[in-house]
Amino acid sequence: MRAFSLAYPTTSQPVSRPLSLAERLADLAVDALIDEADLSPKPALVDRRSSGAHKDLHLGLMHASALSLWPAFKEMAEAAMHIGEIDQPLREAIGRIGREGEAAMLRTTDGVNTHRGAIWALGLLVTAAALDPTDLSAAGLGLRAACLALIEDRQLPVLNSHGAQVARQYGAMGAREQAQMGFPAVTQTGLPQLQRSRAGGHGEQNARLDALLAIMTTLSDTCVLYRAGEQGLHTMQKGAQRVLDAGGSASLAGRRALHELDQQLLSLNASPGGAADLLAACLFIDCLEPALGNATRNL
Repeated sequence: MRAFSLAYPTTSQPVSRPLSLAERLADLAVDALIDEADLSPKPALVDRRSSGAHKDLHLGLMHASALSLWPAFKEMAEAAMHIGEIDQPLREAIGRIGREGEAAMLRTTDGVNTHRGAIWALGLLVTAAALDPTDLSAAGLGLRAACLALIEDRQLPVLNSHGAQVARQYGAMGAREQAQMGFPAVTQTGLPQLQRSRAGGHGEQNARLDALLAIMTTLSDTCVLYRAGEQGLHTMQKGAQRVLDAGGSASLAGRRALHELDQQLLSLNASPGGAADLLAACLFIDCLEPALGNATRNL
């Protein structure tokens, strides 16, 4: 856990109390965002080396943005626990809290969009986990998140986001559709690759890089499409596959292919931000059972 273990003073000494489930889920969501940002070397993305293809972002800003979202994730989990079922009131509560979280993020970043897509993906998954903490499986979380995402938010203002523009132009599946299908890029691609690379002894950081690359091989990343069109998307997908085919991030040939992909995407100003959001979702799901499983089995 990072800096969110709460304590309340009584006399002169603070007295710690156990974290609630909502607080623990918010901690894990923020941890996933920070772990994604720190992971290096990511192709054309903000990491410990550089700002990638982003002139308005840096690692410190990504950390600050992630931390600013903790209250929103906590409130989403609390709303799920209070309402207790997937229905219109929960969908609209989550939507409202997400928009408030986005406003807090933009205040923190002085208007820079750092985590809009991650608020949507992780917000749904935090809510799904809080709805049934006895089932933290990827399949169960994906199903509950999909059912919630399929409900219309009647309070949602009309938006013309970059993702929506690209989805119309190219017929691509955006973040909304990815959620409505239960996050297949995470559950069917990213998580299995993460587990394969770990089982192969590649090391945790390399396994996480491989998971990101696996997501990139199939995702119609609307961030890339907006910045670099179909050429950028083709470069991302084929280049990511070449890294994995060369042995992944843990191999010398794979590292060379990863460096080549990084340079290609930078030359196109194409940043796979959608894949990064889904990697954060992947890391969140991956950590839930180890972090919460023992505490929730008897609920």
